[in-house]
Amino acid sequence: MYERRYGLIRTLAPLHVGASAGEEAGNLNLIFRDAYTQTGIIPGSSIRGRFRAEMRRIASNKCNHWYGSEAGAGTDDISEGRVKFEYASLVWLPVFCPGQPVVWVSCPRLLRRYAAIVDPDSLSRAIPKPYTCSSKLKGRKGEKGITLFFNLGFLEVKPSDDLQDWIPEALEDEIPADRLVVVDDADIGLIHDMALYRQSRVKLDDQEKKVDGGAFFNVEALPEGSVLVFPLALKPEKASDWKPLGSKDAEELYFGGLESVGFGRCEVTLAAPVGQEVR
Repeated sequence: MYERRYGLIRTLAPLHVGASAGEEAGNLNLIFRDAYTQTGIIPGSSIRGRFRAEMRRIASNKCNHWYGSEAGAGTDDISEGRVKFEYASLVWLPVFCPGQPVVWVSCPRLLRRYAAIVDPDSLSRAIPKPYTCSSKLKGRKGEKGITLFFNLGFLEVKPSDDLQDWIPEALEDEIPADRLVVVDDADIGLIHDMALYRQSRVKLDDQEKKVDGGAFFNVEALPEGSVLVFPLALKPEKASDWKPLGSKDAEELYFGGLESVGFGRCEVTLAAPVGQEVR
């Protein structure tokens, strides 16, 4: 049996994990998305690569032990990694509401996966209902609750007293408990697209400050303040020796691409599910 762990990712800058930057006219560099909710994800391979690179910096002699031998390393000794990574999915996504405070939005499907990873015995019994919000959320009073105005229209939500339980313990100081909103699984994809960070980029001529040959491309990214969760599993043999962040449980790491232009900086926190001790 494997020992379970999980990681929380909070974006400190826009996060782009997806199509690489190109120079084709009209190229749109899309992020990777979940097939069902159409919300942004970080593939397990990207997380594994980032952790491997970090351990290479801290203790390079342990990389192959924990992550297996590198592909194309010129050896036939191919070994299995002792750490297994799954993809990171959104838990809370910050969304701008014109004339109102920024709210953090999620949906039952995303919260159900978060509960299964972090605390399956208790949280999974009380998945929030769609169209609910924090009991102290500020907004225009409607007939049945609070009316929020998004760029795509109005949304009426009912106050609930239990949503603050869905803020990860490590991030309680970072996510306002009075600005949480849960929408239906069918709506999260549209709201997610509205919240994405987008930037148009061009390639300039080497000698003059003008666009080189019409090269123009767009980039989309998860906005700053997004929270994601990913599960991981370790082979039980000396699992406590796996310390990818050194002596810390939280560290700033870069994920995805375009780091040189301000993308990808995240805070990563590692923990064990509720009721499981780190051995």
